[in-house]
Amino acid sequence: MPPLLNDSPARDLPREKIDKYGPGALSNAELMALFLSSGTVGRNVIEVADDLLRKYGSLQELGRLPVSEYMNNKGIGLAKACKLAAAFELGSRLSKERLASIPLDAPQLIFDHFAHQLNNLPHETAIVVTLDTRLCHTSTTTISAGTVNETSAHPREILRPVITRNAYAFILIHNHPSGDPSPSKADFRITENLVKAAEIMQIRFIDHVIIGRPSIGRDPYFSFCSAGIIPS
Repeated sequence: MPPLLNDSPARDLPREKIDKYGPGALSNAELMALFLSSGTVGRNVIEVADDLLRKYGSLQELGRLPVSEYMNNKGIGLAKACKLAAAFELGSRLSKERLASIPLDAPQLIFDHFAHQLNNLPHETAIVVTLDTRLCHTSTTTISAGTVNETSAHPREILRPVITRNAYAFILIHNHPSGDPSPSKADFRITENLVKAAEIMQIRFIDHVIIGRPSIGRDPYFSFCSAGIIPS
C-alpha cells in the first residue's frame, strides 16, 4: 500500500500543523500533500509533492500545467491531478479578486501582479489591462502571442478592448523571453504611437511595462512612464 498522509507521527502531519499554527506554517510540499493525500510505494506523500516541485521548479510552473501533465508523474492519477488543478485555479481566482481592489498606479505593482503570467513564456506576448476610474483592474486581453511588433501591436488592436469595454484607462504589458526588459526601437515607436492615439481618443494611457527577469544591476521590468515617454 502507498504511504498515507497519516502514516507519519501526528506532530509532523500537515493537518495537525494547520490546526495548531495555521496554513502559513506549512511548506509548499506539505500544502500540496493535503491535496494528494497518499504517496507511492517507497515515497510518502510529502516526498511525492516535493518531487513535483523539484521537477517543475516552482509553484508558478506547476500551476500552469494541464491535468494531463500532472498524470505523467508516478502516483498521480486523474483524481489527484484534478485536485491539484482545482487548488491552483482557486489561487488564481483569489489573486484576480484581490487585483480588482488595488489601484495599478505604479510599475512595481504592475510587475508584481502580472509577471507570473508572462516572465517564463518562451515567446513574446502582449496583454492590455483595462482600468476603471480608480485605476483598478477590470479586464485583461491578450492581443499578441509571438513577436510583438508594430503590426501585431498596432494602436487599433491595443485600443479595441479598451474602447469596447468603455474603460477609463489602460496599461500595455509585454514580456521579453530573454529576461532583459530593455526596450527595442520598435517598443519605443509602438509606445509613442499609442500615446498619440490615446490622446486623440481621450483615454488615459497609464504605462507600457516590459516584463523581464531579475538580474544583478537592473530592474526586472522597464516602465515607459518612469522613463518619461508616457506623460504621468
